[in-house]
Amino acid sequence: MSEFTFDLCAQDGRGRAGTFSTPHGVLQTPIFAPVGTLASVKALTPDQVVGAGSTLILANTYHLYLRPGEGVIQEHGGLHQFMGWPGPILTDSGGFQVFSLAERRIVDEEGVTFRSHVDGSEHRFTPEKVVEIQEQLGADIIMAFDECPEPYDRAYNEAALARTHAWAERCLSVKTRDDQALFGIVQGGIFPDLRKESASYIASLDFPGNAIGGLSVGETKDEMHTILEIIDAVLSQEKPRYLMGVGAPDDIVECVLRGIDIFDCVLPTRMARNHAALTNRGRMNLRKAQYAKDLRPIDESCSCYTCSSFSRAYVRHLCATREMLAGTLLSIHNIHTLMTLVSDLREAIIDGTLENYVDDFRVNYSKHRDARA
Repeated sequence: MSEFTFDLCAQDGRGRAGTFSTPHGVLQTPIFAPVGTLASVKALTPDQVVGAGSTLILANTYHLYLRPGEGVIQEHGGLHQFMGWPGPILTDSGGFQVFSLAERRIVDEEGVTFRSHVDGSEHRFTPEKVVEIQEQLGADIIMAFDECPEPYDRAYNEAALARTHAWAERCLSVKTRDDQALFGIVQGGIFPDLRKESASYIASLDFPGNAIGGLSVGETKDEMHTILEIIDAVLSQEKPRYLMGVGAPDDIVECVLRGIDIFDCVLPTRMARNHAALTNRGRMNLRKAQYAKDLRPIDESCSCYTCSSFSRAYVRHLCATREMLAGTLLSIHNIHTLMTLVSDLREAIIDGTLENYVDDFRVNYSKHRDARA
């Protein structure tokens, strides 16, 4: 019997609440995964990530392949032991990074030759190589190798789609570990017919879960929502859907409304390092002088360690003096905020009140909250 089972517990419109079983624990969906690019969620220990409410994290295949190398991690017993993380881990395929970060890319039907952004050394990724690396890393959920093109170039998207589909089959054919779930990836840019074709093809390969790539990379919100609605109608209802690289609160709400189960993004920790906080009403810039004597917590409705222990004035002081603790406390708060959001969305789906929840969220949330703080 497979260690990976997805059970759909409730559905409200397109919104879905489910459970996804993995060897390292059961994930309750919708779920958000903080990003630990280099086997570390920046500024936080694993205990702090758990304390913020996280049960799933993402690590980056491309970066870990370059440093310290998949062999080093395998010698430690895999990512879980290497980074001291007890729960499920997801690794991406490195496809996005190869096509966005690496230098001097040469793409052919077999794979991609590229130069490292770290030292300029030459490397080669093929579907077979990427699966091999991820098997050595040992994550619970791994990704097929795909090509992530610019969203508006029709000809490029057509060629990339053919490669992505062929590479998905090759990834399936060489996977050997039963304790890892390999997800296929839907591509196709902003073109509805290509997205429908891709979703249909990837669904036909019967992966245990399906990912959606190439969104939130420059297209409009309306375009992203349209694509998700097209994909929702094609992908299996019995498999989890993972929207790659999306994590702003308003995006999570709108995408759950359109059938997405799993999210990841660097946003909460990146914002923290830039002294910004997420709240249930919008963003706050803690560097602003208006918080210098503010004794309230960042978010009076938040129960995270940061809000339970410190004032806006203290966090603002840490930001103003460039203390490292500022990034830690804001990361804890920001991750907790997103974990609370997906938990509330799950509860609304189960209660059959998702539409009302989304309506209230849209009224109250703004990306520019400081003026009302």
